[in-house]
Amino acid sequence: MFDQETPLPPCNFVIFGATGNLASNKLLPALYRLELAGKLPEGLNFVAFGRREWDDILWRDYARTLLTNKLKADGADLERFVNRFDYLRGELNDPQAFLDLKEVLARPKLGVCSNVVFYLAIKPGDFSAVIKNLDGAGLSHPRGLHRIVVEKPFGVDIESAQMLNQLLHRYFDEKQVFRIDHYQGKETVQNLLVFRFANTLIEPLWNRNYIDHVQITVAEDLGIEKRADYYDKAGALRDMLQNHLMQLLTLVAMEPPPALEADALRDEKVKVLRSIRPISRRSIHAHAFRAQYKAGLIAGQQVAGYQDETGVEQDSVTETFVAAKFYIDNWRWRGVPFYLRTGKRLKQSMSMIALRLRHPPQQLFRETPLETLEPNWIVLSIQPDESMHMEIHAKQPGLDMNTRVVKLNASFRNPDEHPLDAYEALLLDVIEGDRTLFIRFDEVEWAWRVVDPILKYWAQERDFIHTYVAGGWGPIEANRLFDGEDTEWRNSV
Repeated sequence: MFDQETPLPPCNFVIFGATGNLASNKLLPALYRLELAGKLPEGLNFVAFGRREWDDILWRDYARTLLTNKLKADGADLERFVNRFDYLRGELNDPQAFLDLKEVLARPKLGVCSNVVFYLAIKPGDFSAVIKNLDGAGLSHPRGLHRIVVEKPFGVDIESAQMLNQLLHRYFDEKQVFRIDHYQGKETVQNLLVFRFANTLIEPLWNRNYIDHVQITVAEDLGIEKRADYYDKAGALRDMLQNHLMQLLTLVAMEPPPALEADALRDEKVKVLRSIRPISRRSIHAHAFRAQYKAGLIAGQQVAGYQDETGVEQDSVTETFVAAKFYIDNWRWRGVPFYLRTGKRLKQSMSMIALRLRHPPQQLFRETPLETLEPNWIVLSIQPDESMHMEIHAKQPGLDMNTRVVKLNASFRNPDEHPLDAYEALLLDVIEGDRTLFIRFDEVEWAWRVVDPILKYWAQERDFIHTYVAGGWGPIEANRLFDGEDTEWRNSV
């Protein structure tokens, strides 16, 4: 996208965990759409690495059926895409499987290639085995050419993140490592940079003089979706807030980079993370809140509570909802609270960034029928609808001095324009070697430093956790984080 480096495109793309949920639901559909758009290099071939007792024909039948059902794919484009794939059955902890992979990559069909993408669409617990086995088979060499894509979470705390980084750097250079956070590929998130830095109207307002507070919400109506083995050890803080929401915070709060280049952009994001005020142990309750969903109704359907989900430990205190308050101690944001909130089994799935502006300093209308004015907002909807708008006041027609809120809509997609899936953009960047929308390790490390005090404190509180009924907007107790009495969570765009 913006990266100035132009490395050679890969001729092989290996997907570890090719039969898993991530590959089936995200990677294959996104890669197929890139095929339709003519974005995949002609010589690019894929190797699907999985545990099922399949061969190339069975894998291609599986991929063909999957894409037909999901995208109504058919015809020559579908056949061309599925025929890019070879299938290799293997265990991630089996060194022989990686020697077999090396042989597959050297087949005449694929040719000898010095540039391979290794995509780890697997559980974080398997990262170490794959990285070591790649090196054992000689697939991490020559150093500096191959690319390795790592899905979040990057560790479970700061110590494990540092260990994972040391392991990666033992065999790969930093420029080869693509730490992927799919929120970075969403167009509204990317458009935030344009919205802020290309409009003279907006940027002068983007500071503590005009912004009262910032809310960042990522809500899901889904539960843990048979992922208890992962989720019950991770929780909402690790799974969502430490990565997705913290990345959104950095894009909202960062200074303009000197150039739209990968490292310049990431330098500014790191400055934000380093400026976040540390949370002391005695102030955890004032800055963070957690809760767990119990049985309720979602879209009229009864759903189970978290502790009744298959695979969840009895009396688990893993949080499925987390809200936190952060302060950024720099010239732009000093004193402005940033409220971050995410949860499962909430009323609806939605993601948005909402900035509430300060009230005008002069109470000009206090002697009119207008007793109070609703605040002005700048709202960026990330999903399900991508839009940006401002809310301002205008007088209602009539004899009385009454106002109504008017939205200045900055929607950027025309009705006939195809919404771009986040993984489409990020996978194309991997293929092209552009690291702009990927996460550098110092971003990971500083994000862990921010949340680590909360994690350590909660790890010792194992006897009680607040609950909320599935199908609502979470526990009312989360309101205790707000600084102002007139502040409340914004639940709609």
